[in-house]
Amino acid sequence: MTSLRPIDLDVWPRAEHFRHYSDAVPCTYAITVELDATRLAAAIREAERKTYPTQIWALADVVNRHEQFCMGLTDDGAPGVWDVVHPSFTVFNPERETFASVWAPYDPDFATFHDHAVDLLRTHRSATEMFPQSDAPPNTFDISSLPWTTFTAFSLQIKDAWTHLPPIFTLGRYVERDGRVLQPLAIQIHHAAADGFHTGRLVDDLQRLFDDPGWVRA
Repeated sequence: MTSLRPIDLDVWPRAEHFRHYSDAVPCTYAITVELDATRLAAAIREAERKTYPTQIWALADVVNRHEQFCMGLTDDGAPGVWDVVHPSFTVFNPERETFASVWAPYDPDFATFHDHAVDLLRTHRSATEMFPQSDAPPNTFDISSLPWTTFTAFSLQIKDAWTHLPPIFTLGRYVERDGRVLQPLAIQIHHAAADGFHTGRLVDDLQRLFDDPGWVRA
C-alpha cells in the first residue's frame, strides 16, 4: 500500500529551508528548458509508439527517482515523501475544445505504462467532465501538453498554492533547429520542496533518458 512517509525534521538537511519557504517566504518558482529530443523522437517513430504517453512516462520515471518531487503534507501539515507518485495528465476534446485530466499508475516498465496511457487517452478523448475518473489517489503530480505552440517561458499563477508540493510540468510543441528536435518543458515547483540544484538534477536525468532511448524500443 502506498503511504506518505513523514520526514524527520530533526535530521533532515533541508528542514530550515522547508520552514523558510513554507512560513517566512512562501513561494514557488518556474523554469523553462529546452531538451534535445532528437534521438527520442527518432526512437518513437521507429518503435511506432505515441509521443505524449512516452513523454509522460519519462517524466514519471525521473520524478520517482528524487524524493524532492515526491513530497506531500501529512494531515497535521508536516512534510512527507510518497513511496511512489503517479502522473495526472490532460487529454484534449477537439469537438468541445476543452480538456479532461486523467491519471495512470506509474509502472517502471515503459511498454506496460505506454499501452495503458494510450487506452486512457483514447477512452477520455470525448470526456465532458474535467475529472472523468473517480479514483484519483492523493499521490499524483500534474502534466499538461500544449502541442499547438512552442514557448520559451511559462509560469502558472496559482492563488494560495503554499501547500501544493508536487511539481507541475507543461510540455510544448517540438521545435526543429540546426538539425535537432527540441522539446520545451516548463517546471513549476514549491521552493519548500526543491531548490534549483534539485530541479537542475532532474532536468539532467531527463535529458540522459532522452539521449539513450533504448527503453522506447524494448
